[in-house]
Amino acid sequence: MSGSRISMKALIGGVLLSAVIAAPAVAQQNFDNVQIKAEELADGIYMLTGAGGNIGVSAGEDGVFLIDDQFAPLTGKIVAAVKEISDEPIRFVLNTHWHQDHTGGNENLGNMGVTIVAHDNVRAVLSKDQFLAAFNRQVTAAPAIALPKITFNDTATFHLNEQTIRVTHLPNAHTGGDSFVQFVEADIIHTGDTFFNGFYPFIDVQNGGSVDGMIAAADTILEIAGPDTVIIPGHGPVSDRDGLMAFRDMLKAVRANVAAAMDGGKSVEDVVAAKPTSVTDAKWGNGFLKPDRFTQIVYSDLAR
Repeated sequence: MSGSRISMKALIGGVLLSAVIAAPAVAQQNFDNVQIKAEELADGIYMLTGAGGNIGVSAGEDGVFLIDDQFAPLTGKIVAAVKEISDEPIRFVLNTHWHQDHTGGNENLGNMGVTIVAHDNVRAVLSKDQFLAAFNRQVTAAPAIALPKITFNDTATFHLNEQTIRVTHLPNAHTGGDSFVQFVEADIIHTGDTFFNGFYPFIDVQNGGSVDGMIAAADTILEIAGPDTVIIPGHGPVSDRDGLMAFRDMLKAVRANVAAAMDGGKSVEDVVAAKPTSVTDAKWGNGFLKPDRFTQIVYSDLAR
Protein backbone atom coordinates (compact mmCIF):
# COMPACT_ATOMS: atom_id res chain seq x y z
CA MET A 1 0.00 0.00 0.00
CA SER A 2 1.12 3.56 -0.46
CA GLY A 3 0.76 6.10 2.33
CA SER A 4 1.38 8.96 -0.08
CA ARG A 5 -1.98 8.78 -1.85
CA ILE A 6 -4.69 11.13 -0.53
CA SER A 7 -7.97 9.23 -0.79
CA MET A 8 -11.46 10.67 -0.70
CA LYS A 9 -11.89 8.66 2.49
CA ALA A 10 -9.13 10.70 4.11
CA LEU A 11 -10.70 13.98 3.07
CA ILE A 12 -14.17 12.99 4.24
CA GLY A 13 -12.70 11.86 7.54
CA GLY A 14 -11.05 15.23 7.93
CA VAL A 15 -14.28 17.08 7.23
CA LEU A 16 -16.10 15.01 9.83
CA LEU A 17 -13.37 15.67 12.36
CA SER A 18 -13.53 19.40 11.70
CA ALA A 19 -17.29 19.55 11.92
CA VAL A 20 -17.45 17.83 15.27
CA ILE A 21 -14.42 19.35 17.00
CA ALA A 22 -15.51 22.85 16.00
CA ALA A 23 -19.08 22.36 17.17
CA PRO A 24 -20.20 23.85 20.47
CA ALA A 25 -21.60 20.50 21.57
CA VAL A 26 -21.43 16.95 20.28
CA ALA A 27 -25.15 16.59 20.90
CA GLN A 28 -25.81 19.02 18.04
CA GLN A 29 -24.21 16.69 15.51
CA ASN A 30 -26.21 14.17 13.50
CA PHE A 31 -24.62 10.74 13.70
CA ASP A 32 -27.62 8.87 12.30
CA ASN A 33 -26.06 8.32 8.89
CA VAL A 34 -22.57 7.42 10.13
CA GLN A 35 -21.60 3.86 9.28
CA ILE A 36 -18.94 1.95 11.19
CA LYS A 37 -16.83 0.00 8.73
CA ALA A 38 -14.34 -2.72 9.62
CA GLU A 39 -11.12 -3.38 7.72
CA GLU A 40 -9.22 -6.55 8.59
CA LEU A 41 -5.48 -5.96 8.81
CA ALA A 42 -4.32 -9.31 10.21
CA ASP A 43 -5.88 -12.33 11.87
CA GLY A 44 -7.98 -10.88 14.70
CA ILE A 45 -6.83 -7.28 14.19
CA TYR A 46 -9.04 -4.66 12.55
CA MET A 47 -9.45 -0.94 11.99
CA LEU A 48 -12.91 0.57 12.44
CA THR A 49 -13.80 3.86 10.77
CA GLY A 50 -16.85 6.05 11.33
CA ALA A 51 -16.74 9.66 12.57
CA GLY A 52 -13.71 10.59 14.62
CA GLY A 53 -10.44 8.83 15.22
CA ASN A 54 -9.68 5.45 13.71
CA ILE A 55 -10.39 2.60 16.14
CA GLY A 56 -8.04 -0.34 16.50
CA VAL A 57 -9.43 -3.76 17.45
CA SER A 58 -7.78 -6.93 18.73
CA ALA A 59 -10.27 -9.79 19.03
CA GLY A 60 -9.73 -13.35 20.22
CA GLU A 61 -10.25 -15.83 23.03
CA ASP A 62 -9.07 -13.32 25.64
CA GLY A 63 -11.77 -10.86 24.66
CA VAL A 64 -11.74 -7.60 22.70
CA PHE A 65 -9.18 -4.81 23.12
CA LEU A 66 -10.14 -1.44 21.60
CA ILE A 67 -7.94 1.52 20.77
CA ASP A 68 -10.12 4.64 21.14
CA ASP A 69 -13.92 4.80 20.91
CA GLN A 70 -15.01 7.87 18.86
CA PHE A 71 -18.18 9.72 19.99
CA ALA A 72 -20.81 8.69 22.53
CA PRO A 73 -23.73 8.55 20.05
CA LEU A 74 -21.79 5.97 18.02
CA THR A 75 -21.18 3.46 20.83
CA GLY A 76 -24.11 1.26 19.83
CA LYS A 77 -22.91 1.09 16.24
CA ILE A 78 -19.32 0.43 17.34
CA VAL A 79 -20.42 -2.39 19.66
CA ALA A 80 -22.52 -3.88 16.86
CA ALA A 81 -19.53 -3.75 14.49
CA VAL A 82 -17.37 -5.46 17.11
CA LYS A 83 -19.98 -8.20 17.53
CA GLU A 84 -19.70 -8.91 13.80
CA ILE A 85 -16.01 -9.60 14.47
CA SER A 86 -16.21 -11.46 17.79
CA ASP A 87 -18.72 -12.82 20.30
CA GLU A 88 -16.25 -12.17 23.12
CA PRO A 89 -16.85 -9.18 25.41
CA ILE A 90 -15.00 -5.88 25.10
CA ARG A 91 -12.56 -5.96 28.03
CA PHE A 92 -10.32 -2.92 27.52
CA VAL A 93 -10.32 0.41 25.69
CA LEU A 94 -7.01 2.27 25.39
CA ASN A 95 -7.34 6.03 24.84
CA THR A 96 -4.45 7.35 22.74
CA HIS A 97 -5.18 10.89 24.01
CA TRP A 98 -7.98 12.97 25.52
CA HIS A 99 -9.88 14.49 22.56
CA GLN A 100 -13.57 13.63 22.39
CA ASP A 101 -13.42 12.03 18.95
CA HIS A 102 -11.25 9.35 20.65
CA THR A 103 -12.77 9.23 24.16
CA GLY A 104 -16.42 10.15 23.66
CA GLY A 105 -17.55 6.55 24.07
CA ASN A 106 -15.77 6.10 27.41
CA GLU A 107 -18.84 6.69 29.54
CA ASN A 108 -20.97 4.18 27.64
CA LEU A 109 -18.23 1.56 27.62
CA GLY A 110 -17.45 2.19 31.28
CA ASN A 111 -21.10 1.52 32.10
CA MET A 112 -20.75 -1.77 30.22
CA GLY A 113 -17.92 -2.81 32.51
CA VAL A 114 -15.10 -2.11 30.08
CA THR A 115 -11.80 -1.12 31.72
CA ILE A 116 -10.47 2.19 30.37
CA VAL A 117 -6.69 2.65 30.16
CA ALA A 118 -4.67 5.74 29.23
CA HIS A 119 -1.60 7.81 30.01
CA ASP A 120 -1.64 9.71 33.30
CA ASN A 121 -2.11 13.03 31.50
CA VAL A 122 -5.25 11.80 29.71
CA ARG A 123 -7.02 11.17 33.00
CA ALA A 124 -5.80 14.51 34.36
CA VAL A 125 -7.20 16.47 31.40
CA LEU A 126 -10.48 14.53 31.20
CA SER A 127 -11.04 15.13 34.92
CA LYS A 128 -11.32 18.91 34.51
CA ASP A 129 -13.35 21.37 32.46
CA GLN A 130 -11.40 22.52 29.44
CA PHE A 131 -11.67 25.42 27.02
CA LEU A 132 -10.24 24.41 23.65
CA ALA A 133 -9.25 27.85 22.41
CA ALA A 134 -8.26 26.66 18.91
CA PHE A 135 -11.92 25.84 18.23
CA ASN A 136 -13.55 28.23 20.70
CA ARG A 137 -15.12 25.27 22.43
CA GLN A 138 -15.92 24.49 26.05
CA VAL A 139 -15.38 20.86 27.02
CA THR A 140 -16.85 19.76 30.33
CA ALA A 141 -15.10 17.31 32.65
CA ALA A 142 -15.87 13.67 32.02
CA PRO A 143 -17.95 11.80 34.61
CA ALA A 144 -16.09 9.38 36.88
CA ILE A 145 -17.25 6.31 34.95
CA ALA A 146 -15.63 7.71 31.77
CA LEU A 147 -12.21 8.27 33.33
CA PRO A 148 -9.35 5.81 32.80
CA LYS A 149 -9.23 3.34 35.67
CA ILE A 150 -5.69 2.24 34.85
CA THR A 151 -3.05 4.82 33.95
CA PHE A 152 0.65 4.63 33.16
CA ASN A 153 3.52 7.09 32.82
CA ASP A 154 5.80 5.65 30.11
CA THR A 155 4.76 2.21 28.88
CA ALA A 156 2.18 -0.50 29.41
CA THR A 157 2.02 -4.00 27.95
CA PHE A 158 -1.00 -6.25 27.41
CA HIS A 159 -0.71 -9.95 26.65
CA LEU A 160 -3.96 -10.76 24.88
CA ASN A 161 -5.13 -12.84 21.95
CA GLU A 162 -1.65 -14.25 21.31
CA GLN A 163 -0.37 -10.72 20.82
CA THR A 164 2.09 -8.59 22.76
CA ILE A 165 0.33 -5.22 22.74
CA ARG A 166 2.87 -2.58 23.69
CA VAL A 167 1.70 0.95 24.54
CA THR A 168 4.26 3.77 24.62
CA HIS A 169 3.86 7.40 25.68
CA LEU A 170 4.99 10.06 23.18
CA PRO A 171 5.70 13.30 25.05
CA ASN A 172 4.31 16.64 23.87
CA ALA A 173 3.30 15.64 20.35
CA HIS A 174 -0.36 16.01 19.30
CA THR A 175 -1.16 16.69 22.98
CA GLY A 176 0.68 16.24 26.25
CA GLY A 177 -0.65 12.71 26.75
CA ASP A 178 -0.26 10.79 23.50
CA SER A 179 0.46 7.09 23.17
CA PHE A 180 1.02 4.75 20.26
CA VAL A 181 0.20 1.04 20.27
CA GLN A 182 2.27 -1.74 18.73
CA PHE A 183 0.94 -5.21 17.98
CA VAL A 184 4.35 -6.82 18.07
CA GLU A 185 3.74 -10.21 16.47
CA ALA A 186 1.36 -8.85 13.82
CA ASP A 187 3.71 -5.93 12.97
CA ILE A 188 0.92 -3.35 13.19
CA ILE A 189 1.16 0.09 14.84
CA HIS A 190 -1.67 2.47 15.80
CA THR A 191 -0.22 5.98 16.05
CA GLY A 192 -3.14 7.86 17.54
CA ASP A 193 -3.26 11.45 16.33
CA THR A 194 0.50 11.79 16.06
CA PHE A 195 -0.12 10.85 12.39
CA PHE A 196 -2.84 12.30 10.14
CA ASN A 197 -2.57 10.46 6.82
CA GLY A 198 -3.25 12.80 3.91
CA PHE A 199 -3.83 16.22 5.49
CA TYR A 200 -2.40 18.76 7.91
CA PRO A 201 -2.84 17.73 11.55
CA PHE A 202 -4.36 19.62 14.42
CA ILE A 203 -1.71 20.16 17.12
CA ASP A 204 -3.20 20.92 20.54
CA VAL A 205 -0.57 23.46 21.61
CA GLN A 206 -2.76 24.58 24.51
CA ASN A 207 -2.62 21.10 26.04
CA GLY A 208 1.05 20.28 25.57
CA GLY A 209 1.26 19.56 21.85
CA SER A 210 4.10 20.83 19.67
CA VAL A 211 5.33 20.47 16.11
CA ASP A 212 8.76 19.38 17.38
CA GLY A 213 7.05 16.71 19.46
CA MET A 214 5.07 15.54 16.42
CA ILE A 215 8.31 15.21 14.44
CA ALA A 216 9.96 13.37 17.32
CA ALA A 217 6.96 11.04 17.63
CA ALA A 218 7.18 10.15 13.95
CA ASP A 219 10.91 9.50 14.33
CA THR A 220 10.27 7.22 17.32
CA ILE A 221 7.73 5.15 15.41
CA LEU A 222 9.87 5.07 12.27
CA GLU A 223 12.68 3.52 14.30
CA ILE A 224 10.35 0.61 15.12
CA ALA A 225 8.49 0.30 11.82
CA GLY A 226 9.86 -1.93 9.09
CA PRO A 227 9.11 -2.14 5.37
CA ASP A 228 6.11 -4.41 5.96
CA THR A 229 4.69 -2.68 9.05
CA VAL A 230 1.03 -1.72 8.74
CA ILE A 231 0.36 1.68 10.30
CA ILE A 232 -3.06 2.82 11.49
CA PRO A 233 -3.09 6.63 11.65
CA GLY A 234 -5.32 8.62 13.95
CA HIS A 235 -7.18 9.88 10.88
CA GLY A 236 -7.09 8.87 7.24
CA PRO A 237 -6.57 5.53 5.50
CA VAL A 238 -4.29 2.72 6.62
CA SER A 239 -0.68 3.51 5.78
CA ASP A 240 2.87 2.22 6.05
CA ARG A 241 6.38 3.35 6.88
CA ASP A 242 6.69 5.40 3.70
CA GLY A 243 3.45 7.21 4.46
CA LEU A 244 4.57 8.12 7.97
CA MET A 245 7.95 9.25 6.66
CA ALA A 246 6.24 11.54 4.14
CA PHE A 247 4.15 13.02 6.96
CA ARG A 248 7.28 13.56 9.08
CA ASP A 249 9.09 15.23 6.19
CA MET A 250 6.13 17.55 5.60
CA LEU A 251 6.15 18.60 9.26
CA LYS A 252 9.88 19.33 9.12
CA ALA A 253 9.48 21.40 5.95
CA VAL A 254 6.57 23.44 7.32
CA ARG A 255 8.34 24.01 10.62
CA ALA A 256 11.47 25.26 8.87
CA ASN A 257 9.50 27.54 6.54
CA VAL A 258 7.37 29.04 9.32
CA ALA A 259 10.46 29.62 11.47
CA ALA A 260 12.20 31.36 8.56
CA ALA A 261 9.12 33.51 7.88
CA MET A 262 9.06 34.55 11.56
CA ASP A 263 12.61 35.89 11.40
CA GLY A 264 12.85 39.44 12.71
CA GLY A 265 9.75 39.13 14.87
CA LYS A 266 7.17 39.00 12.07
CA SER A 267 3.54 38.94 13.15
CA VAL A 268 1.33 35.92 12.60
CA GLU A 269 -0.50 37.87 9.88
CA ASP A 270 2.77 38.52 8.06
CA VAL A 271 3.81 34.87 8.35
CA VAL A 272 0.47 33.60 7.05
CA ALA A 273 0.69 36.05 4.14
CA ALA A 274 4.14 34.65 3.27
CA LYS A 275 2.51 31.26 2.52
CA PRO A 276 5.17 29.09 4.18
CA THR A 277 3.18 25.93 3.38
CA SER A 278 2.90 26.58 -0.36
CA VAL A 279 5.29 23.75 -1.27
CA THR A 280 3.27 21.17 0.69
CA ASP A 281 -0.29 22.46 0.20
CA ALA A 282 -1.07 20.48 -2.95
CA LYS A 283 -0.55 17.19 -1.15
CA TRP A 284 -1.51 18.02 2.44
CA GLY A 285 -3.69 21.14 2.36
CA ASN A 286 -7.03 19.69 1.25
CA GLY A 287 -8.24 18.32 4.55
CA PHE A 288 -10.19 19.83 7.43
CA LEU A 289 -7.31 22.09 8.57
CA LYS A 290 -6.59 24.59 5.82
CA PRO A 291 -3.04 25.86 5.17
CA ASP A 292 -3.48 29.28 6.79
CA ARG A 293 -4.93 27.72 9.94
CA PHE A 294 -2.13 25.17 10.15
CA THR A 295 0.40 27.98 9.74
CA GLN A 296 -1.22 29.83 12.65
CA ILE A 297 -0.96 26.75 14.87
CA VAL A 298 2.71 26.19 14.05
CA TYR A 299 3.38 29.90 14.59
CA SER A 300 1.70 29.85 18.00
CA ASP A 301 3.88 26.90 18.97
CA LEU A 302 7.17 28.36 17.79
CA ALA A 303 6.40 31.81 19.22
CA ARG A 304 6.14 30.50 22.80
